[in-house]
Amino acid sequence: MTTKSALPQIYDYSHLEPLPDPPRNYDMQQLDSLLTAGAALQAHFANRSDVLISGEGYLRHEATNEAERLAPDLVVAFGVNPDAIIARNGYVISEVGKPPDFALEVASKSTGVRDYTVKRAGYAGYGVSEYWRFDRTGGRFHDAPLAGDALVNGEYAPLAIARDPANRLWGYSAVLGLELWWDDGELRFRDPVSGEFLLNARELEQARLESEVRADVAEEDAELQRNARLAAEESAEYQRAARLAAEDRIAQMEAELRGLRGE
Repeated sequence: MTTKSALPQIYDYSHLEPLPDPPRNYDMQQLDSLLTAGAALQAHFANRSDVLISGEGYLRHEATNEAERLAPDLVVAFGVNPDAIIARNGYVISEVGKPPDFALEVASKSTGVRDYTVKRAGYAGYGVSEYWRFDRTGGRFHDAPLAGDALVNGEYAPLAIARDPANRLWGYSAVLGLELWWDDGELRFRDPVSGEFLLNARELEQARLESEVRADVAEEDAELQRNARLAAEESAEYQRAARLAAEDRIAQMEAELRGLRGE
């Protein structure tokens, strides 16, 4: 197996010819799970520029080895140049300098068995630190609704999966620092520190819309306050000018009186 220390550290290879697209045939529910998972993780790690969250290309040791045909549904890698990897249209370990840290496969009828057999062995051979599998059907396509493996001495060892009183399954990913949940056929991530689930794609969109509404309301409120302040300033200026004019007129009248009196 290729070791991390033996790999060249190449950080900018976006100028290289992109790899070909792997064949894809997602069903609608499988794609929904992937989009939801990707959106949640993108938002969670949005403050880091060295994190790749993708799943659109091949995973290979060498770019030119056409025999390497594994294409993860989702990969996460830390300490990499995500823009260059995306431009390459695939994850080439000899170029990146390290394997991905995390891989996920979402079950489908056509690829389910391959996910927990051939791909499990393949990702271990690539040195992927954690490999997770999610089956929205509850285990009809995979060997389990939710399963995870951690790399130990070059081989995968199963990670513990727990079941809560609501019949939801979950396991902890040390790589992500998050829990993965099977919740009524939906893949969710939870922060074990806060105990809060990461927002899924629908919730993120709802939060974005609410944020826009709050921003619009705040802008309108600020505009009203500005107008009120300007009106108050104009009123104060008008009152000051009127007072000065009245004082001038009184002074003139007093002067006229003194003139009439011969003072």
